[in-house]
Amino acid sequence: MRLAGPLRIVALVVSVGLTWIVVSILLGGPGSGFPRIQQLFTSPESSVTAAPRARRYKCGLPQPCPEEHLAFRVVSGAANVIGPKICLEDKMLMSSVKDNVGRGLNIALVNDVNDLLKFIRPLHEGTLVFVASYDDPATKMNEETRKLFSELGSRNAKELAFRDSWVFVGAKGVQNKSPFEQHVKNSKHTNKYEGWPEALEMEGCIPRRSTAS
Repeated sequence: MRLAGPLRIVALVVSVGLTWIVVSILLGGPGSGFPRIQQLFTSPESSVTAAPRARRYKCGLPQPCPEEHLAFRVVSGAANVIGPKICLEDKMLMSSVKDNVGRGLNIALVNDVNDLLKFIRPLHEGTLVFVASYDDPATKMNEETRKLFSELGSRNAKELAFRDSWVFVGAKGVQNKSPFEQHVKNSKHTNKYEGWPEALEMEGCIPRRSTAS
């Protein structure tokens, strides 16, 4: 009696059954302790959930300003190589890219002491003043300019020296000293760069000036 036919049928049934078991295991069927087939071809890096991108607010602030406040960021120059930046309400007012910064005190690119006095003296009450140093803020300052900056709310204008780093936001007619000011002295013991201290970066929210109805 020939058994070739029945044996072929049995072999086919066994082959199909084994194939089904293997596929079930690889696909992670019920009770399977093996990884799913997708995991076999997935790198560990791609299986990690990507961290959500941090939301960007005006001028790159980490959080939005309250209503009736202005977002700002002021960055001093780094040594005499990288220029300062002044951003207000997401608008870059001054930067090297805009090509409107220069060494000294950057207040709409005013560096000469006589022009500086002409620029500051006629300011209207409540006018905001943003200042970022670049290379050297003090050499061309005289006593009158230091006094004017002090009247704008600066605590450090009177002691600024050669190649100090300084960022400041003040206003015409303020009654108290401004909370928005940073100053690092030029010192060979603490300088980050050869001959210059570190660059300063300051950001925050300034209340809008209230207007009488």
